[in-house]
Amino acid sequence: MDCNVDSAEEVETERSSSPHEIHSPVMDRNPSPPPEAADGEEDGDLDAIGDTVYSKHWLFSTLTRLIHMVTEHSEEDSEGQMQLPDDDEEDLCRVWDMAMDKDVAGFLQEFKATDILLGVIAKSRCPRLTEICVGILGNIACFPDTCLTLSQNEDLGAVLLLLLGDTDPPTLLETSRLLLTCVSQKDVCSLWLQRIRQQSSVRSSLLFVMCSSTNTDLLEKVGELVDKLFDLDEELMKSWVTDQPSEGEEEEEEEAGESRLDVASCLLEAAKQLRSESPNGLEVYFHALQLLTTIDEGIQIFAAPDGPGKAVWDFVCDVVCEDLCQPTDLPVVLQEQKSVLVQAFAVLQALHRCQNQWHNKSHTSLPLIGTILRVLQYHTEGKDDSKEDTKDEQLQTLAEISAEFLADICIQIPKDTVADLVKKGYLTEKTCLTAASSLVPNFKASFQHLQSMLSETDPQMADMVRKQFPV
Repeated sequence: MDCNVDSAEEVETERSSSPHEIHSPVMDRNPSPPPEAADGEEDGDLDAIGDTVYSKHWLFSTLTRLIHMVTEHSEEDSEGQMQLPDDDEEDLCRVWDMAMDKDVAGFLQEFKATDILLGVIAKSRCPRLTEICVGILGNIACFPDTCLTLSQNEDLGAVLLLLLGDTDPPTLLETSRLLLTCVSQKDVCSLWLQRIRQQSSVRSSLLFVMCSSTNTDLLEKVGELVDKLFDLDEELMKSWVTDQPSEGEEEEEEEAGESRLDVASCLLEAAKQLRSESPNGLEVYFHALQLLTTIDEGIQIFAAPDGPGKAVWDFVCDVVCEDLCQPTDLPVVLQEQKSVLVQAFAVLQALHRCQNQWHNKSHTSLPLIGTILRVLQYHTEGKDDSKEDTKDEQLQTLAEISAEFLADICIQIPKDTVADLVKKGYLTEKTCLTAASSLVPNFKASFQHLQSMLSETDPQMADMVRKQFPV
């Protein structure tokens, strides 16, 4: 794949559920019925699909016309790109919309629409047509029964995985959405995971998108797909991390002046692209990076002196210190940022624990420590102010990982760092008491070391803490 995946125009968010050029981003009603179903004829009920107002006859004729159109173009000009007439595009987009209905999706399956659409995709010389066909399949796959039938089509499975190497962003978006839908359904998940493990091009195709695309929607969906694959299949994740080219592939890459893409670096590039555009997408990529830290193979990659560990640390640390939980923010902001903070701290804590040459634990970023203290302080204040009995599990998780991360830092924190934290206002009486209350219950050794260093740098503050927490 030597073309940039952003060569085509940007696509609208969730194009699959809003395929028309001008369309509400949120589908709050069923699409208008095809004209044949709205004429009020007596036989309308016989022509209707299930309990819908959609016409079987119209659907038959639209798909039949599609087959003829693609076949004729294939016979006349097998190389030239096909132009999709406006009327045909509008009708196919109607089918795309209609496929969101369970009855229509079931009828399309009975009508062997999967085979028809597969044939069209195989012959298509029109990116927009390919996108629409995959989008229709994506909507059909949203229902367990139709997803099962669709997934059992081996030819379709092979074609969809190869489509991940396409250069058209809308087609890539719809293909990624369809695959994510399938692997998210338990009845067919293992079947798709097996196919993906066997198709080596999936790894290179998805990594290429992540490291080269600037399309926010596409990066979000690919990130969700990769994150889901890693979450479901640890062995797959290990194989992607440790993948090495064969001798022949290595020679080809050297001749082309290309280097082997590594998973962590590609995840990092996508996260950088999404930083200012998509907090949700950024969280997905942080979670995928965090999953890499749960396997020995991932830790070895991050710990290597020439590996991506330092670059990942610097970026995630910068996001935490510059974008999240700022000193001017109200404590309530923690509620909005809790998800991404959990993932960010999990990544940083894992990297902090790496015994490697690129990260000097004695010089952990002062602003990072300040942010951890602020998160713990905001959480404490939030608990004090809250009158609700309900417990926010995600906020509790954030508090726990923040305390654990702080304990990791404080167990060996040097006197100079403590002095700088006090000097720059990160460690005040208030945050010091917050730190103590977080460390004392489960991390007494870390608390005692921090207290010892504080005694040498600010005896007055240390005495205040000792009175409150006489450990």
